[in-house]
Amino acid sequence: MVRSEDELAALGRERVAGKIVAFVPDWEGYGPTVRFRSSGASLAARLGAVAALVRSATGRSIASPHTGSLSYADGVPKIPAAAITVEDAEWLRRMATAGESVTVSLQIEARLEGEADSANVIAEIRGREQPDEVVVMGGHYDSWDVGQGAHDDGCASMAAWQALTILQELELRPRRTLRVVLWTNEENGLRGGTAYRAALGSDVSSHVAAIEMDDGCERPTGFGFSLLKPGQARPRRGESQPSEPTDPKAVAALATLRQIGSLFASIDATTVGWGGGGADIGPLMRDGVPGLSLSTVGEHYFDWHHSHGDTLDKVKPEDLRRATGMLAVMGFVLADRTERLSP
Repeated sequence: MVRSEDELAALGRERVAGKIVAFVPDWEGYGPTVRFRSSGASLAARLGAVAALVRSATGRSIASPHTGSLSYADGVPKIPAAAITVEDAEWLRRMATAGESVTVSLQIEARLEGEADSANVIAEIRGREQPDEVVVMGGHYDSWDVGQGAHDDGCASMAAWQALTILQELELRPRRTLRVVLWTNEENGLRGGTAYRAALGSDVSSHVAAIEMDDGCERPTGFGFSLLKPGQARPRRGESQPSEPTDPKAVAALATLRQIGSLFASIDATTVGWGGGGADIGPLMRDGVPGLSLSTVGEHYFDWHHSHGDTLDKVKPEDLRRATGMLAVMGFVLADRTERLSP
């Protein structure tokens, strides 16, 4: 049982070879902790481990293991790996602290199937004056094979779709095209977002802004915003970054978004912070498209995230309605402004 890479390295090959390594780190937030799920198997395999167990990436638990992506490093044996509940991880750690010897038998049936075709789902309201310029918004409609994927990311997909439906029913047609995309394959490869970007060809200047909702459907608090330079990587969840931009274009765009954000004062969701975007719109953002993410209080998202607990009963209808309204307003205003968000 190890809490960190340093503890594992200190054991050395002699004490790791032929054993199962259980990664039982302290919870320090999703970003700092989830790395063991993605790379733990290869870290253990380098020292001769036969399998890896990983504490689920959550601060609270309902005795439900959380699944997610695992990446094998090149040139390292691909050993079995599985997530275990927080409760089981803590029990293992207590046994190790007490000097007890623990034996685990693994029977893992998970496997990677072959490639299969899928598709993004797209709907739009064509712009009345500049239809070739686009504001795109949405979420991903795939999920892991546990729970229902209600918070990750079904509620976002439905909020974006309903936002467009409301605007259509109100006969509000913005200056530019407002498009909703339900991206496929975010959870296992980002193929939907990558294919959408590829379909645009070499020029993404047609896209004025991209909005993604992927922080669950708890009470919305506002939006996050990032404007990357071409080729710049989007900050990963949990990574620290400056609280305010320094680039003049980003400063001006953020000021504009904060003015738009003031429209949400009645539901206490006016915050527009520096640092936002999403995995699905990441390929667009890396080519300079302004990226926004709808922010929520995030009180319980990681309690349910990627687990059997991610079910529809965890979604409060009033929170879903707020998110729907905010996407409708932000999407419409950005598509209807005379000037682009970032020239």
